[in-house]
Amino acid sequence: MRDGTGEAPRRLAGSTPSGEGRRGRGATANPDGRFEASSRESFDDGWDREDEAPPLRTTVTAERARSIITRNDSPDISFDRSINPYRGCEHGCIYCFARPNHAYVGLSPGLDFETRLFAKPDAARLLERELSARSYRPRTIALGTATDPYQPIERRHRITRGVLEVLLRFRHPVGIVTKSNLVARDIDILAPMARLGLVKVAVSVTTLDPVLARRMEPRAPHPQRRLDAIRALSAAGVPVMVIAAPIIPSLNDHEIEAILEAARDCGAREASHVLLRLPHELDDLVSDWFAEHYPGRREHVFSLVRQARGGKAYDATFGKRMLGEGAYAGLIAQRMRLARERLGFAETRLTLDASAFRVPTDQLSLF
Repeated sequence: MRDGTGEAPRRLAGSTPSGEGRRGRGATANPDGRFEASSRESFDDGWDREDEAPPLRTTVTAERARSIITRNDSPDISFDRSINPYRGCEHGCIYCFARPNHAYVGLSPGLDFETRLFAKPDAARLLERELSARSYRPRTIALGTATDPYQPIERRHRITRGVLEVLLRFRHPVGIVTKSNLVARDIDILAPMARLGLVKVAVSVTTLDPVLARRMEPRAPHPQRRLDAIRALSAAGVPVMVIAAPIIPSLNDHEIEAILEAARDCGAREASHVLLRLPHELDDLVSDWFAEHYPGRREHVFSLVRQARGGKAYDATFGKRMLGEGAYAGLIAQRMRLARERLGFAETRLTLDASAFRVPTDQLSLF
């Protein structure tokens, strides 16, 4: 297969099941993580073994965390603390910037990231303990900053719901990021929180094209289901932001205005975007995905990405990593600004209220 430039596209080495064996998965390969002492290399021995690869199954391992609130001091994001109930994400979005984190536990950022998951069953108990500490000072907690708190395994594990129940009892503010309509299941918790100014939900809509969505994010809900979630949340009084993310040059960037208009019509109050980010192994994973699905676009897409990232696949500099810089990034930012103004989105972000925080009286005074 050629990529339209006459050059055969780069393919990743590693254990890669056949297309049938990885049906419904986003990554096209399972390369080694960057911290591994050894690496695997694909080898063609002349035998066609594709039909021997069993379908990939999702496994979930309990992770016994010591604490649940993660702190950060990044100057270019609006929160200093977050909770991620799960590690890895079954949605399988090929572009997910959290994929490289799987290398820290000795697993591949490729197919392992979307099939070998970790859940934190003690999250609610740990959160209750941490919020009850005498030294704790409330500020908005971001829920789902790395992996989606409403990915499919939440239906069974219900860890995110347990976290929200604790936050409501403590009157603690929370901002949720998701691309799943499963968030609407918890309206019975979110609506009371909204009345107290304690919550807002950011729903990611990458594309309105179901064919493209199925290829990029194979186990995430259909785009219409995400719009339905925006409508349901808004009708319940829960403030919603739509995130057009990631913006991928020459793939979904033409949809910016349509995404914002559809979300506005469903009740979204705010809108933002993120330009495609390719840290660490994600560069090769996305390149390999393009080689399989859109070989003729790969070179053009990566050329525009490099233009917006100072000539590199990724620039982690604070203030640049989310939106990029240069002519292409500037054009996207301008289109977002004009669309927000035309559609009547709020000019300033909603600030949640931390003043109502209190430790429930049924808590033991042990901290």
